[in-house]
Amino acid sequence: MRRITAAEQEHNVKILYAVESGSRAWGFASPNSDYDVRFIYAHPKDWYLTVNVEDKRDVIEYPIVDEIDINGWDIKKALKLFWKSNPAFIEWLQSPIVYVDDGHFAAQAREMMPRVASSYKGIYHYLHMAKGNYREYLKKDVVPLKKYFYVLRPLLAIIWLERYDKPAPIEFDVLRKLVADNTLLDSAITDLLARKKVSLEKEYASAVPVINDFIESELKRHESYAANTTERDANFDELNILFQSVLESNPLRV
Repeated sequence: MRRITAAEQEHNVKILYAVESGSRAWGFASPNSDYDVRFIYAHPKDWYLTVNVEDKRDVIEYPIVDEIDINGWDIKKALKLFWKSNPAFIEWLQSPIVYVDDGHFAAQAREMMPRVASSYKGIYHYLHMAKGNYREYLKKDVVPLKKYFYVLRPLLAIIWLERYDKPAPIEFDVLRKLVADNTLLDSAITDLLARKKVSLEKEYASAVPVINDFIESELKRHESYAANTTERDANFDELNILFQSVLESNPLRV
């Protein structure tokens, strides 16, 4: 909280929502995992009423200090990316670890999610993530332990999106229930998860054949996937109303 408050004061912004976004929120942190803090902020209203507003910086970033990685997006940037079904923003809205919540912004954005978030685009994003991590890290006899979860989590998120057509939860323990009926796979994941939680970030492990089989099967199933870019029910009016309401209620002044 001290770092978040300092960011507000340094940049004269109001932080609307701040969460944990990485492995600590996903539920498979190592003892030395970073804290990945992400936040949405708003400037005073007059900051946006300028000719060159589009040229102004719309992110706040800090170097990692004491294992805390903290950065944030301006509300206008966040809502534009929300409109594009940005998976990072959608995951932030569902984080189980919340540091700041103004009680308005995130709640309203979550209410819009069924109309804004595209399952097709979510699948495309998670598939790209799973393919990249599998290809680069897991096709060896000895592999980085944490990379298994950087492939398993997106593949399970895809199954969730296919089954329920709504944004996937980010907690790994919730997602893994989707394959709980596969006893061998579930047991292998349990063993791997237990080891991950007591291992350092750069720990290596022997490849796990039953998990690799699942990964390869899912990737093959989606070999020819292409996102449907037209699927959406919401319009910009809803996002504009939320944007304007936040600015009107922002107590800051230029």
